[in-house]
Amino acid sequence: MYATRYHKPKTIAEAIELYEGSQEPSYLAGGHTLIPTLKNRLAAPQDLIDLRAIPELSGIEVTSDKVIIGSATRHAAVAASKEVSRAIPALAGLAGSIGDVQVRHMGTIGGSIANNDPAADYPSAVLSLDAIMHTDRREIPAEDYFQGLYATALEPGEILVRIEFRIPEVAGYAKFRNPASRYSMAAAFVSKHFDGHVRVAVTGAGNAGVFRWTEAEEQLTKSLMPDALDGLAIDPPFMMNDMHAPADYRAHLVAVMSCRAVQNLGGTYIL
Repeated sequence: MYATRYHKPKTIAEAIELYEGSQEPSYLAGGHTLIPTLKNRLAAPQDLIDLRAIPELSGIEVTSDKVIIGSATRHAAVAASKEVSRAIPALAGLAGSIGDVQVRHMGTIGGSIANNDPAADYPSAVLSLDAIMHTDRREIPAEDYFQGLYATALEPGEILVRIEFRIPEVAGYAKFRNPASRYSMAAAFVSKHFDGHVRVAVTGAGNAGVFRWTEAEEQLTKSLMPDALDGLAIDPPFMMNDMHAPADYRAHLVAVMSCRAVQNLGGTYIL
């Protein structure tokens, strides 16, 4: 076992000081990515800095046009929030679909978004809802944030503090789960905003991670009905091809899940 010093700072300033004072530091949120990595000896941080005790990283605030969620807020809290359910039912439903009960009570929204796993749920909501990531240093719009598999615009030591989602006119989410891990093999978050534009974000399927399906957006902006997507398809070369599903099957799932997300508009229903 590699020697690791565990820290639980109470403020962002303390966390940053610990990070900057270590040769090999790592932040810890929910731990669902980092802990397995440590177990497999793919990472060996000298200092493990747990962010969950910092008050300003947790909590949910809803305004007239925004849902603001602290990065250390657990999935279970988002799923159970009556305020989130009223403002963006699909976002609460997405949170309630992640993993299982144990995962939802430990995993955090910030950990999911900071890691940018290609099969994670939240990145699709971030892109579709035109979110803004607030860090200890700056604001990063969704379009600039995701930069490929497991890659984001976050710089070394930068802490994701909160995520600001734009409340849409209506939104829907649907995903096809891997039966073992419950990660999405393909999922779509569809939202219509008050400016009339529709945004479709797909996760779990793309070989470069989460992406917007602009062709579907164009069709759904004309007609926000499931049949607006009839005949629309994504080229398989842009899809992941792995032991869980071939690229052509994932391309098919993207179309099916996008259609179901439109059917789910306004609700928390996921399947």
